[in-house]
Amino acid sequence: MYMFQARRPRAAMLAAVISAALLTPALADVSDYEFQLVESVAKVGDAVVAVRLVDKRTSKPVPDAVIYSTRIDMAPDGMPTMSSAIDPAPSDQPGVYRFKTKLTMEGGWRLSLAAKVQGETGTVEGKLVLQAKP
Repeated sequence: MYMFQARRPRAAMLAAVISAALLTPALADVSDYEFQLVESVAKVGDAVVAVRLVDKRTSKPVPDAVIYSTRIDMAPDGMPTMSSAIDPAPSDQPGVYRFKTKLTMEGGWRLSLAAKVQGETGTVEGKLVLQAKP
C-alpha cells in the first residue's frame, strides 16, 4: 500500500504536466507566415499590387498585421537601383494588403515587405517577384 501512495502523487503530477502541455497553445514562429502575391502579373504604369499574408500552418489569411517596410525594384532584371515609390492602399479583404505603385517599365519587379504579426515576436519578411507587362 505504501508503494501505491508514493506513485499516486507522481502520476497526478505527470497528468497535470500533460494537461498543461495540451491546453497551452503552441507558439508560432515568424517562419510560420508567408507573403503571397494575389496576382503575379501587373500592367506597366500605375498599378495596385496585392499580397496575402498567410499562416502556413492553417493556410488562413492573417488580418491586422502591421506592414512597416515596403520596397519595389527591378532587382530580378539586374537593376536593383531602379525602384519606384510604393504606398499602402485600402483593402476590403482580411489578410490582403494592397499597395499603389508605378511600374515604369516592362520586366521583373521585386516587392520586399516586412511586417509584425499581432501576438508574435520577430518580423515576417518576404521578397516576391511579379512581372510588369504592357
